[in-house]
Formats: sequence, structure tokens, C-alpha cells
Amino acid sequence: MSFMYNPFPYDDPKPVNRPELSDKTKDSILAGGTPAVVKKFMASIADRVKKEGVIIGFDGYTTTRWDLFISLLSRECDLLGLEIETVDCNEATLKSGKEIDDIIDPLLIWDTKIDPTLLYGKVYHGGYKGLVDQQKAEKFVKDIPAKKAAGKIVAVYGYGSLMKEFRGLYDIKVWFDITPKNSMLRIRGGEYANLGKKHTGIINRTIRRCYYCDFENAVQLRKELFSANELDWYVLDNDRSNLQMMPYWTFADVCAQLVKYPFRAKPCYLEGVWGGTYMKQHRHLPEKMRNAAWVFDFIPMEVSVLVEAGEEKLDINYCSFVHKEGVSLMGQTCVDKYNGYFPIRFNWDDSYHSTGNMSIQCHSGGKFNVENYNEFGRQDESYYVVVTGHEAKTFIGFRDDADIPQFFKEIEAADTKHEPCDYMKYVSYEESKPGLQVMLPAGTIHSSGRNQVILEIGSLTIGSYTYKMYDYLRLDFDGKQRPIHTHLGELNVRQDRRTSVIHDPQSPEYIVQKPRLDCEGDGWQEYILGENPQMYISLRRLEFEKACEQDTKGEKFHVLTVVDGESVRIRSVEHPERYFDLDFMEIACVPASMGKYVIENLGKEPIRIHKTCLRDGYQNDPA
Repeated sequence: MSFMYNPFPYDDPKPVNRPELSDKTKDSILAGGTPAVVKKFMASIADRVKKEGVIIGFDGYTTTRWDLFISLLSRECDLLGLEIETVDCNEATLKSGKEIDDIIDPLLIWDTKIDPTLLYGKVYHGGYKGLVDQQKAEKFVKDIPAKKAAGKIVAVYGYGSLMKEFRGLYDIKVWFDITPKNSMLRIRGGEYANLGKKHTGIINRTIRRCYYCDFENAVQLRKELFSANELDWYVLDNDRSNLQMMPYWTFADVCAQLVKYPFRAKPCYLEGVWGGTYMKQHRHLPEKMRNAAWVFDFIPMEVSVLVEAGEEKLDINYCSFVHKEGVSLMGQTCVDKYNGYFPIRFNWDDSYHSTGNMSIQCHSGGKFNVENYNEFGRQDESYYVVVTGHEAKTFIGFRDDADIPQFFKEIEAADTKHEPCDYMKYVSYEESKPGLQVMLPAGTIHSSGRNQVILEIGSLTIGSYTYKMYDYLRLDFDGKQRPIHTHLGELNVRQDRRTSVIHDPQSPEYIVQKPRLDCEGDGWQEYILGENPQMYISLRRLEFEKACEQDTKGEKFHVLTVVDGESVRIRSVEHPERYFDLDFMEIACVPASMGKYVIENLGKEPIRIHKTCLRDGYQNDPA
């Protein structure tokens, strides 16, 4: 699932993870170009095909296509004098396109007064099974085994072909995986039509349908297959001309070794109408990028992990890694609490030297998301200011003297009559400086102002329920005024979060907090920057000159960001050879299973590390 509507087509080469892998694991990876991969795969099964025949089930993540692989498999069969028959599982088993539309379309919002960009809807939880025609499925289950014969391959392919009801049909089960960024680029390139459709449609509608149905189905099936360990082969389908194929045990071992180390995710970069220039220069991004308004550095549903395996670099969907090694990564309690999802996300918002602020916005809470979107839970956020320029501001909460009904009238007029709103009369702000931490529980009106770079940290956000309430009459890249969600914003905004309340240590709405020392050791201190019962995350800062000792205690993962200083090494105490080096404004995750570890300063300047973990007692929180 994804809300990364338009990623820039750039692969950051730096965030490579190098866990120690056995020669057996590295040597088992089939690579060297897709024709060579298929030839090697065919060689591994040829004797079995000749003797008894095989039925192979090919399934995969949304936007996977199996046509090239199967075409090359057919060529290998011709060379070996073998027969191959292909079966499109979707053609053979799915309901008609109209029947699927009749199931999914009622879940989506079509009223542009409520949702002007037609982004939202309710998650479909029926899986592939709910889209299958029962009579066709019964015939399929009866017919496939009858096709098997010595000297023959029956290649069954399609989304849902490895669902539980069909899984027993196959001698070999193969999963094609792809990173969310590459999947989204294929959708935007017109390479994918939604389940039940013959042709691709309007891009945003195709993406919305993917989010609320297609992605969800694929994620849940992949999670089920990994849990049951029922796959035989795993394929990385990020580049069709250079597939990387491996036995499933190889993929499992790569994940099992990676989770023993601190690691970094491979970020995605997005342009924006308000975007700044800092991250573009800092990360040496392509000149042709307009800007890097967002850097999705560690958003679980959007990123991947790049792993060096001998001569190959494996770009693995991060959620695949999470679903394979969730307990070691997050701890059993966290896995149980959040249904196996990694529950915190991290990205950079860059408005440095930009032409304007981010939109004034708010997000919806757990009850609203569950009832209106069939979602798992709430959307909280927080901002940590890292870089500022002149007159930078962070907007949060309403002013004490704000006439909020009048504010609603003005933002409505801005949307319908294109009249500017004097938002400074209504929205409170903090003077931004590096180190400012603000918490943004669901419903808090907020915005990151121009001329700063902030680390945005959010709760479990499967969707992106951001309601823009005012956007300064700004035009999008097509020259059209950007639509805003006044209706949904008014339903969700918390009018009681005003300046004096959010600064009051005695208030339950105390969300602009002052750092307070929590613990210290030899040459280091750990400060709490933000904790609030409404949010399940704990926001902290580590300060030291040489080294800082930490301990996950086998229970909680830590996410570390270098927010001041040059470079650090995050190193396991028990296994010093397991480490990751992290530079300024880079983010790494320390798995829960790591236990004691040390952060060592590799530079000359003092270090400040932003640390995020789950708040004590989070498992007792409501959604």
C-alpha cells in the first residue's frame, strides 16, 4: 500500500547494508540478466519436469508482470524438447470487471465536496478470495491437476494465484516482489490496470483503487505466505531485464542476517510546489529535480532496504523484510499490537529557501479512521526542527484569541471564491530553531513554515489522511489551484488546542514541551523531548562527545537520526563486527533484538542524535 503518488525516478546509491552472508547464500542467487536467470532456473528443475512434469504458480506484488519470464521459460522448454502450457489465473477465476467494480466502487468516496481530489475510501478486506467467481474457481481447481504430465510445465500466473484455496495445486510456488517506488512508477507509466480491468485508467483513480484494494490484497497474501513458509522461490522484479531470483531459504537468510545489524532504508524523493533546496544539495540529487520537498527516508510502506550480497545488490521491499523478521525487528509485543506493521514513519520536509509554507492542515484520529476508512488506527505526527534560515516558523494550534468560526468562513471562501485568508490571525506559531520539538496528536492544526528542514515523525500511517485547510491559493504544477479539504478538516480539527493550552505542563494537551533529562552515563545525556499519553511514541535526544551507551533490552527498536555533528558508528556490544556508519541527517533503525549497543563519534564535533522509540505502556493504548 502506498501514498507516494509521484516519486522521482532516482535510486540513491549510498544506503547499502552489508550484513555478513555465507558463501552458500550468496552463491544461490541467480542473476546476470533475466535470460540467464531463467536458464539457470530451468536447469534446476529440468530433470523433475522430464520425469513427472511440474505445475508452477507465479504470484507477486502489485504491478508484477510475468510475461517475459514465462516467454523465456518457453524458449528453454523448446531447447530441451519440453512442453509448456500457460494459464492466466485471473482470467480463469476472477469475477467480471463490472462485478469487481460493484464490490470496490461503493467503498470509495465520489463526492468532490467531501473529497475534492478523490483520494479516500474504505479499505477492502475481502482479499483475492472475495473477488473470485466461485464456479470458475471450482473448475480451475479441477482442471489444473489434469494438465500435469511428464515432460510438461504448467505455468499458472496472476494476482492471487497463490491464495490458500489454490496453493495446493502447485509443485513449485514463486513470488515476484517489487519495491513500492518501482511499483508506483509502473502505475504512473501506464503499465498496470486495476484488478478486473483491461486497461489502465486515470492515474489518481488507479492509484486510489490500488491503495484500497490491490495493494492491500497483495500485502496480506505476501504476509500469509511468509508466515507459512510456503514459497519455493523469491524473485526481485525491480528491473525486468535484470531479475534476481533466489530460493526462498536464501531470501529468508538474507533477512535473518540483516536484522542482526543496525540498518538504513533506501529513501524515496518527491518534488513539491512548496519545496526547498537544502536536501537536494545535501544529498547531491539530480539537477533536473525541481526540489526535494519530501524525503521519504524511513516510511515503512514506501521504502526498501538495499542489501549487498556478493556481487549483487538486493533492493527489497521494506514491508517484506518486516513481515519476515518482525519479531526480531520490533519485538513480539509490538508485532501483536500493530498487526505486524512497523508502527512509526520518518521523513524530511524541506521548505528551506522555498517560496512558501507547507499547507495548513490536520489529521484524523483512530475512531474516525476506523469508521470512515476501515483503517487500522490514528494518524499522529511530530516535527523536530534540524535546519533553519531567517524568520522560520512552525505553526501549531490556534491562537488564544482566534475566532475559529470566522477562520472556517475564510478558508471556505479561499477554496470557493479564491479569496486569501489572513491565517496569521488564527494559527499560532513557534519561532523555529534547531532542536525545537513539537508533538502533533491527531486533530492538531499545524504547518511547517518556509525556510527550514524538519524531521517529521508519525504514527502508524497506512494511508495519508492529511486534510489541507488552507494552501495560500497556491497553484499546482499544472497551473490549477490546489484543492483543500475544508469539510474533513472541520470535522477533525481540535479547536481546544490553543497557544496557552499546548504550552501548559499541567494540561493533557501539553504538546510543545521543554527537554527534560531522563538519564545519563559517562559523557552522555538522554533528554525526553516529547511524550504525551495521546501518542504512543517517545521522542528523545542523545548528547555526547565520544560515545553513548544504549540498550533495546530485546523489547523495543530504536530509530536514530544524526541531527548535529558529522558521523557516528552504531555498534553492537556483544558483536562489535555488526555496525552501521551514519552521517548527518541520515536515519538508522536498531532492531529490538540487538540489546546493548554503543554509538561512537567518528568526527570531531559533539554529537546530537534524535532517538525515537515506543513509549512505555504503548501496548495498553487504544487505536
